[in-house]
Amino acid sequence: MHGGGEGFYGALVLIRDAVDDDWARIYPFFAQIVAQGRTYAYPEGLGLDEARPWWMESVPGRTVVALDAGVMLGSAKMGPNRPGRGSHVATASFMVDPRHQARGVGRALGVHVIDWARAQGYRSIQFNAVVETNTSAVALWRVLGFDILATVPDAFNHPDHGLVGLHVMFLDLSASDAKISA
Repeated sequence: MHGGGEGFYGALVLIRDAVDDDWARIYPFFAQIVAQGRTYAYPEGLGLDEARPWWMESVPGRTVVALDAGVMLGSAKMGPNRPGRGSHVATASFMVDPRHQARGVGRALGVHVIDWARAQGYRSIQFNAVVETNTSAVALWRVLGFDILATVPDAFNHPDHGLVGLHVMFLDLSASDAKISA
């Protein structure tokens, strides 16, 4: 599946399903982002094989990669937020290689996930844990139409700020996508 978005690169970012061989290219920035401890509560110090199931989704989930001229820019994983009676609500997580941040890659991945969730028949998307100090991510999700439903206080132990809140963010996919602004 292809889809992308305009970004810093001046060309369309290619977004496609991740294949097994992609994990070795995702893992370095996955490990770096997790080690920084600012955005994800994954266990620290996971090796290549230990980290794989934390990111590479299996059906009904899906993992994608964002590429520009073969350069790995970032990745997203998506699927149902809960099984069974909660499976009509999607969720997703995103990582952009720090060398390629602030260039539109996260936005391209976000739009891709929203389009995918709509096409798959999900009624909404819920992000369970967006670190409140991750202001660039919070701003991006708000521009793409997400609302902050609640903030769980002191739910994330940030290395610089100490205990900070985690936002629960929500996008109603049955609403018009007119909320998405430039």
